Amino acid sequence: MKSKKLSNAIIKTFENNGFVLSEPDVLLDSNYIIERSGEKFRGSMLTFEQEDGKIMCLRPDLTVASCLNFLKKNTPSKIYYSGKAYRRSSSKNSNFINDQLGIEILGSRNEIQDDFKVVDTILKSANKIKKKNIKIKVGDISLFKNLINALDMPERWKLRLMRHFWRPAYFTELLKRLEKNTDIDAISFYTDKKKFNKMKKMDMNKIVAGRTISEILKRFDKKFKDPRSFDNGKKIVKIIKSFLKINCKLSKLDERLLNFAQKNNLQKNIFKNLKSIHNLKKLNQNVNFITNFGREIEYYTGIVFEISSGNKEIARGGRYNDLLKSLGAKKNIPAVGAAINLNNL
Repeated sequence: MKSKKLSNAIIKTFENNGFVLSEPDVLLDSNYIIERSGEKFRGSMLTFEQEDGKIMCLRPDLTVASCLNFLKKNTPSKIYYSGKAYRRSSSKNSNFINDQLGIEILGSRNEIQDDFKVVDTILKSANKIKKKNIKIKVGDISLFKNLINALDMPERWKLRLMRHFWRPAYFTELLKRLEKNTDIDAISFYTDKKKFNKMKKMDMNKIVAGRTISEILKRFDKKFKDPRSFDNGKKIVKIIKSFLKINCKLSKLDERLLNFAQKNNLQKNIFKNLKSIHNLKKLNQNVNFITNFGREIEYYTGIVFEISSGNKEIARGGRYNDLLKSLGAKKNIPAVGAAINLNNL
Protein backbone atom coordinates (compact mmCIF):
# COMPACT_ATOMS: atom_id res chain seq x y z
CA MET A 1 0.00 0.00 0.00
CA LYS A 2 2.83 2.36 0.90
CA SER A 3 4.54 1.60 -2.42
CA LYS A 4 1.30 2.36 -4.28
CA LYS A 5 0.97 5.73 -2.55
CA LEU A 6 4.59 6.62 -3.35
CA SER A 7 4.10 5.65 -7.00
CA ASN A 8 0.94 7.74 -7.27
CA ALA A 9 2.69 10.77 -5.75
CA ILE A 10 5.57 10.44 -8.23
CA ILE A 11 3.25 9.95 -11.21
CA LYS A 12 1.29 13.05 -10.22
CA THR A 13 4.56 15.04 -10.18
CA PHE A 14 5.46 13.72 -13.64
CA GLU A 15 2.05 14.69 -15.05
CA ASN A 16 2.14 18.13 -13.42
CA ASN A 17 5.43 18.71 -15.24
CA GLY A 18 3.98 17.87 -18.65
CA PHE A 19 4.96 14.21 -19.06
CA VAL A 20 2.44 11.86 -20.70
CA LEU A 21 2.10 8.13 -19.99
CA SER A 22 3.73 5.72 -22.44
CA GLU A 23 3.76 1.94 -22.08
CA PRO A 24 6.85 0.40 -23.73
CA ASP A 25 6.76 -3.24 -24.83
CA VAL A 26 7.74 -5.90 -22.30
CA LEU A 27 9.02 -8.36 -24.93
CA LEU A 28 11.80 -7.29 -27.28
CA ASP A 29 13.74 -8.89 -30.11
CA SER A 30 17.02 -9.71 -28.36
CA ASN A 31 19.03 -10.20 -31.57
CA TYR A 32 17.91 -6.78 -32.81
CA ILE A 33 19.07 -5.08 -29.60
CA ILE A 34 22.43 -6.88 -29.60
CA GLU A 35 23.01 -6.18 -33.31
CA ARG A 36 22.15 -2.51 -32.92
CA SER A 37 23.61 -1.72 -29.50
CA GLY A 38 26.56 -4.07 -29.28
CA GLU A 39 27.24 -6.53 -26.48
CA LYS A 40 26.41 -4.30 -23.52
CA PHE A 41 23.02 -5.91 -22.86
CA ARG A 42 23.79 -9.53 -23.84
CA GLY A 43 25.07 -10.62 -20.42
CA SER A 44 22.14 -9.08 -18.56
CA MET A 45 19.28 -10.26 -20.81
CA LEU A 46 16.69 -12.82 -19.76
CA THR A 47 15.97 -14.55 -23.06
CA PHE A 48 13.78 -17.33 -24.39
CA GLU A 49 13.07 -18.94 -27.76
CA GLN A 50 9.62 -18.68 -29.34
CA GLU A 51 7.99 -21.55 -31.22
CA ASP A 52 9.08 -19.97 -34.51
CA GLY A 53 12.71 -19.97 -33.35
CA LYS A 54 12.93 -16.22 -32.77
CA ILE A 55 14.93 -15.22 -29.66
CA MET A 56 13.08 -12.74 -27.47
CA CYS A 57 13.97 -11.11 -24.18
CA LEU A 58 12.22 -9.39 -21.33
CA ARG A 59 13.12 -5.71 -21.59
CA PRO A 60 16.45 -5.20 -19.79
CA ASP A 61 16.12 -1.44 -19.84
CA LEU A 62 13.03 0.79 -20.00
CA THR A 63 14.92 3.58 -21.75
CA VAL A 64 15.78 1.28 -24.66
CA ALA A 65 12.18 -0.02 -24.77
CA SER A 66 10.88 3.58 -24.79
CA CYS A 67 13.28 4.50 -27.61
CA LEU A 68 12.04 1.59 -29.72
CA ASN A 69 8.47 2.83 -29.16
CA PHE A 70 9.53 6.35 -30.19
CA LEU A 71 11.05 5.08 -33.45
CA LYS A 72 7.65 3.71 -34.50
CA LYS A 73 6.11 7.23 -34.25
CA ASN A 74 9.20 9.44 -34.75
CA THR A 75 7.57 12.55 -33.26
CA PRO A 76 9.00 14.58 -30.35
CA SER A 77 7.85 12.98 -27.12
CA LYS A 78 7.81 13.93 -23.45
CA ILE A 79 6.80 10.72 -21.74
CA TYR A 80 6.77 8.88 -18.46
CA TYR A 81 6.54 5.14 -17.84
CA SER A 82 5.79 2.84 -14.94
CA GLY A 83 6.96 -0.74 -15.15
CA LYS A 84 9.54 -3.42 -14.57
CA ALA A 85 12.98 -3.95 -16.08
CA TYR A 86 14.38 -7.47 -16.10
CA ARG A 87 18.10 -8.04 -16.06
CA ARG A 88 20.79 -10.23 -14.59
CA SER A 89 23.49 -8.68 -12.46
CA SER A 90 26.87 -9.85 -11.18
CA SER A 91 26.26 -7.96 -7.92
CA LYS A 92 25.24 -10.00 -4.91
CA ASN A 93 21.74 -9.49 -3.45
CA SER A 94 20.62 -7.64 -6.59
CA ASN A 95 17.11 -8.19 -7.93
CA PHE A 96 16.32 -9.63 -11.37
CA ILE A 97 13.24 -7.41 -11.40
CA ASN A 98 13.53 -3.66 -10.92
CA ASP A 99 10.38 -1.60 -10.49
CA GLN A 100 10.91 1.76 -12.15
CA LEU A 101 9.16 5.04 -12.76
CA GLY A 102 10.91 7.12 -15.37
CA ILE A 103 10.73 10.08 -17.71
CA GLU A 104 12.19 10.68 -21.17
CA ILE A 105 12.33 13.68 -23.51
CA LEU A 106 12.93 12.37 -27.03
CA GLY A 107 13.50 14.36 -30.22
CA SER A 108 13.56 17.84 -28.64
CA ARG A 109 16.43 20.17 -29.54
CA ASN A 110 16.11 22.34 -26.39
CA GLU A 111 18.90 20.34 -24.78
CA ILE A 112 19.85 22.74 -21.98
CA GLN A 113 16.21 23.27 -21.01
CA ASP A 114 15.44 19.54 -21.28
CA ASP A 115 18.42 18.46 -19.16
CA PHE A 116 17.26 20.80 -16.41
CA LYS A 117 13.63 19.67 -16.75
CA VAL A 118 14.52 16.02 -16.22
CA VAL A 119 16.76 16.64 -13.19
CA ASP A 120 14.30 19.12 -11.68
CA THR A 121 11.30 16.80 -12.13
CA ILE A 122 13.11 13.86 -10.53
CA LEU A 123 14.23 16.12 -7.66
CA LYS A 124 10.66 17.35 -7.15
CA SER A 125 9.49 13.73 -7.06
CA ALA A 126 12.02 12.92 -4.33
CA ASN A 127 10.87 15.93 -2.32
CA LYS A 128 7.22 15.00 -2.91
CA ILE A 129 7.67 11.64 -1.21
CA LYS A 130 9.50 13.45 1.60
CA LYS A 131 12.91 11.90 1.20
CA LYS A 132 15.51 13.47 3.50
CA ASN A 133 19.22 14.24 3.11
CA ILE A 134 18.89 14.40 -0.66
CA LYS A 135 22.17 14.63 -2.55
CA ILE A 136 22.87 15.16 -6.24
CA LYS A 137 26.02 14.18 -8.07
CA VAL A 138 26.59 15.08 -11.67
CA GLY A 139 29.07 14.28 -14.42
CA ASP A 140 29.35 14.97 -18.13
CA ILE A 141 30.71 12.34 -20.52
CA SER A 142 31.29 14.93 -23.25
CA LEU A 143 33.97 16.68 -21.16
CA PHE A 144 36.09 13.52 -21.14
CA LYS A 145 35.78 13.31 -24.92
CA ASN A 146 36.80 16.97 -25.23
CA LEU A 147 39.90 16.26 -23.16
CA ILE A 148 40.92 13.18 -25.15
CA ASN A 149 40.49 14.98 -28.48
CA ALA A 150 42.68 17.85 -27.23
CA LEU A 151 45.59 15.61 -26.19
CA ASP A 152 48.53 15.02 -28.50
CA MET A 153 48.40 11.29 -29.15
CA PRO A 154 47.66 8.94 -32.07
CA GLU A 155 44.09 8.78 -33.29
CA ARG A 156 43.80 5.07 -32.57
CA TRP A 157 44.45 5.71 -28.88
CA LYS A 158 41.84 8.47 -28.77
CA LEU A 159 39.23 6.18 -30.31
CA ARG A 160 40.18 3.35 -27.98
CA LEU A 161 40.02 5.39 -24.77
CA MET A 162 36.67 6.99 -25.66
CA ARG A 163 35.17 3.70 -26.74
CA HIS A 164 36.12 1.89 -23.52
CA PHE A 165 35.61 4.70 -21.01
CA TRP A 166 32.44 2.92 -19.82
CA ARG A 167 34.47 -0.20 -18.89
CA PRO A 168 36.54 1.03 -15.89
CA ALA A 169 38.59 -2.16 -15.39
CA TYR A 170 39.59 -2.48 -19.05
CA PHE A 171 40.08 1.29 -19.29
CA THR A 172 42.60 1.08 -16.44
CA GLU A 173 44.49 -1.63 -18.34
CA LEU A 174 44.55 0.60 -21.42
CA LEU A 175 46.08 3.42 -19.39
CA LYS A 176 48.81 1.07 -18.16
CA ARG A 177 49.64 0.13 -21.74
CA LEU A 178 49.56 3.75 -22.85
CA GLU A 179 51.84 4.73 -19.96
CA LYS A 180 54.42 2.18 -21.06
CA ASN A 181 53.97 3.06 -24.74
CA THR A 182 53.01 -0.54 -25.51
CA ASP A 183 50.57 -0.74 -28.39
CA ILE A 184 48.53 -3.69 -29.61
CA ASP A 185 50.58 -6.81 -30.28
CA ALA A 186 51.39 -7.93 -33.82
CA ILE A 187 48.90 -10.82 -33.74
CA SER A 188 46.03 -8.48 -32.86
CA PHE A 189 47.12 -6.04 -35.54
CA TYR A 190 47.16 -8.62 -38.33
CA THR A 191 43.88 -10.15 -37.08
CA ASP A 192 42.29 -6.71 -37.39
CA LYS A 193 43.78 -6.25 -40.84
CA LYS A 194 42.35 -9.59 -41.94
CA LYS A 195 38.90 -8.55 -40.67
CA PHE A 196 39.30 -5.22 -42.47
CA ASN A 197 39.93 -6.87 -45.84
CA LYS A 198 37.00 -9.24 -45.32
CA MET A 199 34.59 -6.44 -44.39
CA LYS A 200 35.49 -4.45 -47.50
CA LYS A 201 33.52 -7.04 -49.49
CA MET A 202 30.37 -6.65 -47.33
CA ASP A 203 27.34 -4.39 -47.69
CA MET A 204 28.52 -0.94 -46.53
CA ASN A 205 25.10 -0.16 -44.97
CA LYS A 206 24.88 -3.34 -42.90
CA ILE A 207 24.66 -2.61 -39.14
CA VAL A 208 27.07 -4.38 -36.78
CA ALA A 209 27.14 -3.45 -33.06
CA GLY A 210 25.38 -0.16 -33.71
CA ARG A 211 27.63 1.01 -36.56
CA THR A 212 27.51 0.55 -40.32
CA ILE A 213 30.23 -1.47 -42.05
CA SER A 214 31.29 1.80 -43.70
CA GLU A 215 31.81 3.48 -40.29
CA ILE A 216 33.76 0.49 -38.96
CA LEU A 217 36.04 0.46 -42.01
CA LYS A 218 36.81 4.17 -41.55
CA ARG A 219 37.84 3.46 -37.97
CA PHE A 220 40.04 0.53 -39.05
CA ASP A 221 41.62 2.68 -41.76
CA LYS A 222 42.64 5.34 -39.21
CA LYS A 223 44.01 2.62 -36.96
CA PHE A 224 46.25 1.11 -39.66
CA LYS A 225 47.57 4.43 -40.99
CA ASP A 226 48.40 5.81 -37.53
CA PRO A 227 52.03 5.62 -36.34
CA ARG A 228 52.56 2.54 -34.18
CA SER A 229 54.36 4.21 -31.28
CA PHE A 230 54.92 7.56 -29.62
CA ASP A 231 56.79 8.92 -26.61
CA ASN A 232 54.28 10.90 -24.53
CA GLY A 233 52.23 8.08 -23.03
CA LYS A 234 53.33 8.58 -19.44
CA LYS A 235 52.61 12.32 -19.55
CA ILE A 236 49.19 11.83 -21.16
CA VAL A 237 48.15 9.17 -18.63
CA LYS A 238 49.09 11.53 -15.81
CA ILE A 239 46.81 14.22 -17.32
CA ILE A 240 43.90 11.79 -17.76
CA LYS A 241 44.22 10.47 -14.20
CA SER A 242 44.37 14.01 -12.86
CA PHE A 243 41.18 14.92 -14.76
CA LEU A 244 39.34 11.89 -13.40
CA LYS A 245 40.12 12.95 -9.82
CA ILE A 246 38.16 16.21 -10.09
CA ASN A 247 35.38 16.13 -7.51
CA CYS A 248 33.98 19.44 -6.31
CA LYS A 249 30.92 21.53 -5.59
CA LEU A 250 29.25 22.82 -8.74
CA SER A 251 30.05 26.37 -7.65
CA LYS A 252 33.79 25.55 -7.79
CA LEU A 253 33.77 23.69 -11.12
CA ASP A 254 34.84 26.54 -13.43
CA GLU A 255 37.80 27.32 -11.20
CA ARG A 256 38.88 23.68 -10.98
CA LEU A 257 38.67 23.11 -14.73
CA LEU A 258 40.54 26.33 -15.50
CA ASN A 259 43.34 25.42 -13.06
CA PHE A 260 43.50 21.94 -14.58
CA ALA A 261 43.80 23.33 -18.12
CA GLN A 262 46.49 25.84 -17.15
CA LYS A 263 48.51 23.30 -15.18
CA ASN A 264 48.57 20.91 -18.14
CA ASN A 265 49.14 23.56 -20.84
CA LEU A 266 45.74 22.99 -22.44
CA GLN A 267 43.56 25.60 -24.11
CA LYS A 268 41.27 27.46 -21.70
CA ASN A 269 38.16 26.72 -23.76
CA ILE A 270 38.72 22.95 -23.92
CA PHE A 271 35.69 22.40 -21.65
CA LYS A 272 33.13 24.50 -23.46
CA ASN A 273 29.98 22.36 -23.15
CA LEU A 274 29.06 23.40 -19.63
CA LYS A 275 25.75 25.22 -20.15
CA SER A 276 23.59 22.29 -19.01
CA ILE A 277 25.78 21.84 -15.94
CA HIS A 278 25.75 25.53 -15.04
CA ASN A 279 21.97 25.58 -15.48
CA LEU A 280 21.66 23.19 -12.53
CA LYS A 281 22.57 26.04 -10.18
CA LYS A 282 18.89 27.01 -10.47
CA LEU A 283 17.93 23.88 -8.52
CA ASN A 284 18.68 25.60 -5.22
CA GLN A 285 20.34 22.37 -4.12
CA ASN A 286 23.94 21.43 -3.38
CA VAL A 287 25.32 19.62 -6.41
CA ASN A 288 28.61 17.74 -6.58
CA PHE A 289 30.39 17.45 -9.92
CA ILE A 290 32.51 14.32 -10.44
CA THR A 291 34.43 13.77 -13.67
CA ASN A 292 34.68 10.02 -13.05
CA PHE A 293 30.91 9.57 -12.65
CA GLY A 294 28.43 8.09 -15.12
CA ARG A 295 30.58 5.40 -16.74
CA GLU A 296 28.39 2.39 -15.93
CA ILE A 297 26.13 2.70 -19.00
CA GLU A 298 27.72 2.97 -22.43
CA TYR A 299 25.01 4.96 -24.18
CA TYR A 300 25.34 8.20 -22.18
CA THR A 301 26.87 11.05 -24.22
CA GLY A 302 26.48 14.20 -22.09
CA ILE A 303 25.19 15.13 -18.66
CA VAL A 304 24.72 12.24 -16.21
CA PHE A 305 23.30 12.48 -12.70
CA GLU A 306 22.28 10.54 -9.61
CA ILE A 307 19.94 11.56 -6.81
CA SER A 308 20.32 9.75 -3.50
CA SER A 309 18.89 9.86 0.00
CA GLY A 310 21.25 8.77 2.72
CA ASN A 311 23.20 5.83 1.29
CA LYS A 312 20.49 4.78 -1.17
CA GLU A 313 20.32 5.74 -4.81
CA ILE A 314 16.83 7.01 -5.65
CA ALA A 315 17.23 7.85 -9.31
CA ARG A 316 19.75 8.02 -12.12
CA GLY A 317 19.72 9.40 -15.64
CA GLY A 318 21.41 11.43 -18.31
CA ARG A 319 21.64 12.45 -21.95
CA TYR A 320 22.03 9.80 -24.67
CA ASN A 321 22.02 11.42 -28.11
CA ASP A 322 23.55 8.42 -29.93
CA LEU A 323 21.24 5.66 -28.69
CA LEU A 324 18.32 6.18 -31.08
CA LYS A 325 20.64 6.01 -34.10
CA SER A 326 22.13 2.76 -32.82
CA LEU A 327 18.58 1.40 -32.51
CA GLY A 328 17.66 2.24 -36.10
CA ALA A 329 17.21 6.00 -36.55
CA LYS A 330 18.90 7.49 -39.64
CA LYS A 331 20.76 10.09 -37.56
CA ASN A 332 21.48 11.04 -33.96
CA ILE A 333 18.37 12.26 -32.14
CA PRO A 334 18.54 14.35 -28.94
CA ALA A 335 17.32 12.39 -25.92
CA VAL A 336 17.51 12.67 -22.14
CA GLY A 337 15.81 10.80 -19.34
CA ALA A 338 15.96 9.31 -15.87
CA ALA A 339 14.42 6.50 -13.85
CA ILE A 340 13.46 6.22 -10.19
CA ASN A 341 14.26 2.83 -8.64
CA LEU A 342 11.17 2.02 -6.57
CA ASN A 343 13.02 -0.88 -4.90
CA ASN A 344 15.12 1.69 -3.01
CA LEU A 345 12.27 3.83 -1.71
